[in-house]
Amino acid sequence: MYWDKDIETIDRKSLQALQLKKLQGALRRSAETPFYKKVFSESGVNVEKITTLDHLKDIPFTTKNDLRLSYPDGMVTVPRKEIVRMHASSGTTGKSTVIFYTKKDVDEWATQVARGMVATGTTPDDVFQNMMGYGLFTGGLGLHYGAEKLGCMVIPMSTGNTLKQIQFLQDFQTTVIHITPSYALHLVEAIQENGVNPHDLFIKKAYLGAEPYSEATRNKIEEQYGLDAYNSYGMSEMNGPGVAFECVHKNGMHLWEDFYIPEIINPETGENLPDGEEGELVLTHINREAMPIFRYRTRDLTRIIPERCACGRTHRRIERIKGRTDDMMIVSGVNVFPSQIETVLMNIPEVGNNYQIVLERENNLDRMHIKVELYSKMFSGDIKELDRLKKNLGEALRALITINPKIELLEPGSLPPSMGKAKRVIDNRIL
Repeated sequence: MYWDKDIETIDRKSLQALQLKKLQGALRRSAETPFYKKVFSESGVNVEKITTLDHLKDIPFTTKNDLRLSYPDGMVTVPRKEIVRMHASSGTTGKSTVIFYTKKDVDEWATQVARGMVATGTTPDDVFQNMMGYGLFTGGLGLHYGAEKLGCMVIPMSTGNTLKQIQFLQDFQTTVIHITPSYALHLVEAIQENGVNPHDLFIKKAYLGAEPYSEATRNKIEEQYGLDAYNSYGMSEMNGPGVAFECVHKNGMHLWEDFYIPEIINPETGENLPDGEEGELVLTHINREAMPIFRYRTRDLTRIIPERCACGRTHRRIERIKGRTDDMMIVSGVNVFPSQIETVLMNIPEVGNNYQIVLERENNLDRMHIKVELYSKMFSGDIKELDRLKKNLGEALRALITINPKIELLEPGSLPPSMGKAKRVIDNRIL
C-alpha cells in the first residue's frame, strides 16, 4: 500500500535528478539569506557551480550552533508574511533553535508523515490517539497533521492524563497511538490496574518516538498490548517527525529522499562514508520553502542500508539510531544538555562547583535527580533557607528545560571529586 506509488518507487536516476533540481533551487534562495550568504562567501562556494550531487560535499556543514547564531531568522528565505508556523527546540545556552514554515511547508510535512503512516498499513478507517506533546515541540503536531491528511479521526490527547487516555482508548476504539516508549510501558500497567486487559482494546499499531529505546523494549510493548510498534525518525531542524519511517517489514526506516539528501560521515574527520558503513547522519533539507538547511550534522549514529526493501520502495533506509556523538540527553522526550543545567547551577551563589545528574526510570517513566553540593561559606544548615534554595533551583531549571527534576542539596565534599574529565551524568535507565 502506497501514499504516492510513483514517487515512492521512483527509479534511482530520476530521484537523483529531482534531488539535484531541488537542491539547486534551495541553494539559490538561501544564498541571499544573511547566514548562508556569509558562509558561502567565506568558504568560496558559488551555488551556480553546484551542478551534480557530488558537489554537495563542497558546501560546509551546518550545526546546531549555527542555528543558534542565526537566531532568530538569519536562514529564512521568504518574507515574514509568508510564514505560517514556527517551532523551536532546545539550545545548549538556553537560546532555542527556531525553524520556520510556509503553508506549503506545513502541507508537505503532513504529506511525508502520511506517506510513512500508510507504509505501516494505517488507513482513513483508523482512529489515531496522539499522546505526544504539542506546542513548540514538533512531535505532537507533526503526526497530528499527517494523520488528518491521511483521513484518520484524530484524538489530540497530548501527554499525561492517564485515566482519560484509557477512557478514550475504550470509548472511541482507538486503533493507532503515537507515544513515547517509556509512557507506553507506564500506560499498560495503568490499563491493567484499572481492570482492563490491554489485548481487549482495539489498538493495532503504535508509533514510538522522541526517545531512544531498544528492540527488546519494542518487543515488550508489542507483546503487552498485542500490537505492531513502528520506529520513526525526525528532528525539528528537518521539520520534525516523519523524516524516515519503517514500513510493514520493520527492517530499517525509509528516509524520504525527495525531501532530504542523506550522507553518512566519519564524525571525527567529516569524510563521507559509503552505504553500509556506520557513522554520523548528515541531512540536507531540499524541500522546505521558508528555511532550507544544508548538510546538517544530526549527531545521530546510524548507517544507510544498501539493499532494496521488499516493500518495493526505492528510497533508501537507515538503521535504528545507535547513539549520539554529543552529550545531549533525552528525558521524557525532551532534549536536555548538561551545559543547560550547569548554567543554572553556576549562576546561583549558594551552589558549589560539584554536581551530578542522575537519570532513573521509575514506574517506566524518566526521572531526573540533580545532586548539588553547596558552597561551604553559604552552608548554614538552616532548613528554611535550604527549602528556599531548593525551590528556586527547581523553578529556574523547569523554566529552562521544561522538566521538573528532583533536587538534592549536599554538604561540601559529598560527591566524588573529578579526576580529569568530570562525570556529570549517570544514566541508570534500562530501556
